[in-house]
Amino acid sequence: MTPRYPLYIVSKGRADSRKSSRMLEYQGVPYHIIVEESEADAYRAVIDPRKVLVLDPAYQRNYDTCDTLGNSKSYGPGPARNFAWDHSISQGATSHWVMDDNVRRLLRLIRNEKITMKCGTGWWAMEEFCDRYLNVGMAGPNYDYFAPRKTQVPPFILNTRIYSCNLIRNNLPFRWRGRYNEDTDLSLRILKAGWTTVQFYAFLQRKVSTQLMRGGNTDEFYKHEGTAPKSQMLYDMHPDCTKLVLRYGRHHHHVDYKRFATRLVRRPGVVIPDHADELGMVVHERA
Repeated sequence: MTPRYPLYIVSKGRADSRKSSRMLEYQGVPYHIIVEESEADAYRAVIDPRKVLVLDPAYQRNYDTCDTLGNSKSYGPGPARNFAWDHSISQGATSHWVMDDNVRRLLRLIRNEKITMKCGTGWWAMEEFCDRYLNVGMAGPNYDYFAPRKTQVPPFILNTRIYSCNLIRNNLPFRWRGRYNEDTDLSLRILKAGWTTVQFYAFLQRKVSTQLMRGGNTDEFYKHEGTAPKSQMLYDMHPDCTKLVLRYGRHHHHVDYKRFATRLVRRPGVVIPDHADELGMVVHERA
């Protein structure tokens, strides 16, 4: 199985590494990768050129950075994510996936083991779950390090942030904004508007840490600034549920998601099976 909705990778300065595109090609999953014009040829040299989409600069010029720095610094991935959103609508899709370019693996968590997904069924399964309900605004797999071994976790949780790999409902009245922390900001705006979000543990993503991988936001932001500006921006946007904290010698933000308690609303006519359906998935090897 492959995703029913279009899947986009937002990438910058990582034509050589291209972790996410390698993973999707390994799974046989179709995708597009969005890059800036200056890097398009570098990506076309290593990826099927039909998969490479060039970012329209208007998305950068019109992007709401939520600060006064203008074009003196990188806009971050938000403009390309908005381009993906609109591109998917132009293709007639009702939802879309957009992901960072440093996701190494999609994993299935089952019986306390994290199994590498060698096919696209995991994407399809997450879509199928979300489409059973009327009020899922955004969903995605959690990071694998948030599901440590010998720790019991549920198959999913509701009403929290979705990071790095996002399944988004296209008719939401929002777009990405902010130079930093755009994932958390979009999650909070969706939740405040009364939608719910679904963060999966049944499927997990394994990423290379942003600050350990060249390109992307590593070169643009964190190498010189650290994490303080992005935490401050989120506090400025959502002071009602965000606190600034210092942990492990770095500045962080802490968001209180307990105030959000929206329950899933089942789509009329949907019948949920009373047994587990593995969708043809069989374990061949461990991660």
